[in-house]
Amino acid sequence: MTDRPTDDTATRGRAAVLVVSTSAATEPSLDRTGPGIAAWLRERGFVVEEPVIVPDGGPIAETVTAALLADARVVVTTGGTGVTPTDRTPEAVAPLLDLELPGVLEEVRRRGLAGAGPTALLSRGVAGIASTGAFVVTLPGSRGGVADGLAVIDGLLDHVLAQVHGAGHAPRTTDGAGHASRTAEGATS
Repeated sequence: MTDRPTDDTATRGRAAVLVVSTSAATEPSLDRTGPGIAAWLRERGFVVEEPVIVPDGGPIAETVTAALLADARVVVTTGGTGVTPTDRTPEAVAPLLDLELPGVLEEVRRRGLAGAGPTALLSRGVAGIASTGAFVVTLPGSRGGVADGLAVIDGLLDHVLAQVHGAGHAPRTTDGAGHASRTAEGATS
């Protein structure tokens, strides 16, 4: 079933959530992250079907590719980013990216380090832009890792999608002291 926004505003397009977890693939009630990610995306105006669950080492690339071919503008995976022998989500997703955005997961790991400690540094997630123009990000499978990831994405999702779809940077201006700034439509850099 596809959830649609309840008001008459246009949606922001499709988004997809992929849960990579052998235990949740066997027993879906064990999934603790997928529904939260889907709800987060719906709150931001995306049409999102229920999360797809595959086992670690399962058809990750095929499932992400299917979402991209179904015109998803955003694809978020959760799980399979660690160092166990079956954690291979980054290896499956990276070849699907035309442009990697390493800073996204660097920030997720930095936030995780502050909260969860050094084990957050073992997450090997990737983020980037697929050839379709979709933003794809692979988050850790823990609730804390997903919370950190969504907090990072929340601060940049609109900007990434606008940039990918042709929006330019706001013109730079300078104040009387020569400090650069952007107009109200753009971000300061």
